[in-house]
Amino acid sequence: MTPGRHTPDPREARTPAEFLARLQALKDWSGLTYRELSARAEARGDVLPRSTVANMLARATLPREELLTAFVRACGVTPSELEEWRTVRTELAGRGAYGAAEAPLHEPPETAGPTEAPDTAESSGTPDTARTSEAPGTARTSEAPETVETVGPPPSWPGRETGAQPPGATSGTSSRIRRALVATVAVAGLVLAGASVVALLRDGGTGPAGQPPRTATAVAPAAGDVRIRVAGTDFCLAERRGTRTGQVHQAPCAESDFPLYSLATVGTGRWRIVSDHPDFGPGCSGIPSGGRIPDSAYEDSECGDPSRVEAFALEPYGTPEGPVRGYRIVPVGSATPGTCVTVVGDRKAAWARLAQAPCTPDGAGQLFSFDRRD
Repeated sequence: MTPGRHTPDPREARTPAEFLARLQALKDWSGLTYRELSARAEARGDVLPRSTVANMLARATLPREELLTAFVRACGVTPSELEEWRTVRTELAGRGAYGAAEAPLHEPPETAGPTEAPDTAESSGTPDTARTSEAPGTARTSEAPETVETVGPPPSWPGRETGAQPPGATSGTSSRIRRALVATVAVAGLVLAGASVVALLRDGGTGPAGQPPRTATAVAPAAGDVRIRVAGTDFCLAERRGTRTGQVHQAPCAESDFPLYSLATVGTGRWRIVSDHPDFGPGCSGIPSGGRIPDSAYEDSECGDPSRVEAFALEPYGTPEGPVRGYRIVPVGSATPGTCVTVVGDRKAAWARLAQAPCTPDGAGQLFSFDRRD
């Protein structure tokens, strides 16, 4: 939460949709993930399952008072603000505005895994986002094919700089000068080759600290277990141990086995990034609040949250003359178009966080390799 900001006012709600929209705005204001909300409620003695919160925000029905109380308190409002939320709920319930059954507090948890990837429309209005639970008014499509797919959009090449070609050698150039230039280039090449051999022998044929050597060509995405590496670096995606936020960071690849990641297809050219957390179980990487906040965190949480963007296009990036340098992770259907998953802050530092940010022409901090994980 940011000091000085005012919480969304429930008294402005006149319809079911407006009340639920203010509940969603309250969650956005709190800056908390579903994991954190559940943990804060538990610390207060309340019961607030993560899947129940996601379903509550996806429906147009009035939540039960105890669910509303647990949720609003976990978001961090004052006691007087809590009473305002309760009062508005009571008034709306008295009008019979909601009609449909209220959302129960205890609901069976939803499950998701890498082998099941249904594709549903996002209830928040963001189209074409993969989900594992159905929101009202959305239709489920067939399950994702089990065969490995690497289908994606054609490579997006950055603009090539154009300029005048260097002038050719004139007929009067001395052959002695040409021979001197050739000799200089040859010596420089031998020096660079020698330095590379020394470095290779020193590291024992591996990268720094015994890590796998970096490759010039990024590994293309394919369904199955992967280690997601920031292209051209020795950093891989990971969460911090002992935290509940689900925030994804870049960490030294030797320390990035927490959680384990895999890719699952959710349609042609679209992917779900599945996480396997030792404490919280299966989950999905995504962008909260439908990507409406431009710098939204890239985080791991439960699969099937209808308010999150959980489907991505993995777009190749390179030059026509050379290999693919990496793959952009582009949120599909984000409310903030033209964004990519990006390493923000100091990109040379371990544990720099990842967030949604505008895609840049040079792809700095936005290119990834999906290395196979044994």
